[in-house]
Amino acid sequence: MSFDGALPADQALSVKFWGTRGSLPRCGAEYQRYGGNTTCVEVRVGRRLFLIDAGSGIADAGKSMMDDGPQGFDILLSHLHHDHISGLPFFIPALKTRCEIRLHCGNLDGVSPQAAFDLMFAPPLFPVRLEVFPGQFSYHGFHAGAALDFGDGIVVRTCALDHPGGATAYRFDHKGRSLCYISDVEHRPGIIDDALVSFCRDADLVVYDTMFNEAEFQDCRGWGHSTWGAGVALCRAANAKRLGATHHHMRHTDDMLDGVAAQVEAALPGSFVAREGQTIRLEARVLETAA
Repeated sequence: MSFDGALPADQALSVKFWGTRGSLPRCGAEYQRYGGNTTCVEVRVGRRLFLIDAGSGIADAGKSMMDDGPQGFDILLSHLHHDHISGLPFFIPALKTRCEIRLHCGNLDGVSPQAAFDLMFAPPLFPVRLEVFPGQFSYHGFHAGAALDFGDGIVVRTCALDHPGGATAYRFDHKGRSLCYISDVEHRPGIIDDALVSFCRDADLVVYDTMFNEAEFQDCRGWGHSTWGAGVALCRAANAKRLGATHHHMRHTDDMLDGVAAQVEAALPGSFVAREGQTIRLEARVLETAA
């Protein structure tokens, strides 16, 4: 979602996690520290703002943005599985008459995602259609692998992912910093994906699908998800600096994720397990010039 309202001048590239779960939202005492909402990530590129995915976390994201008065949003979708789009009707800016919500999808071979949304958000599956909202929804298909030009010098690179039905990764580069968002993806044990390595080359932060532990991965081959070990291996191969583990399994409790966080930090210092509400800022890099 791009932000067409006034934002303070900011040279940083930043990411905020509004939802960190995969499959289903969770609540309860065991899911407080890392959060229970399904995936939604806010990325700010200087003065511009995007959302990636529209899981249940987008409800809180929208609530936080009402005071800024944006008139338009670009929502970049990794794919259209329920846990990545189910929060869309609860995105409060959609209740604003002048608000345009632009939905971008790259895993349908360039086809617009409108037909899928019209099926998902309509009786008998949902009480109303998105077209009845005061806000204006528009639908934009592209081929995963394309570069998306949003103007003002902002070009978002994309990459196709191995996931049932396909999925799309996004890369943001700004002021000498870079951020990759990779969910949902299945790795091949012992094999590094050269295209993904190139996509993540020298990134400051790779936000990566770490839904399964190793035992779960073996039982769920073909489901389209990965592990923190595979994420670390990708970062090392690509010379990426940090891993942000996300898309947590719905049954992974806070205590379990604390254990993962310790292992990830030990394997690749500076890496972390994403928590709902957490913000990571990548300050603009000052490039040295010859005297």
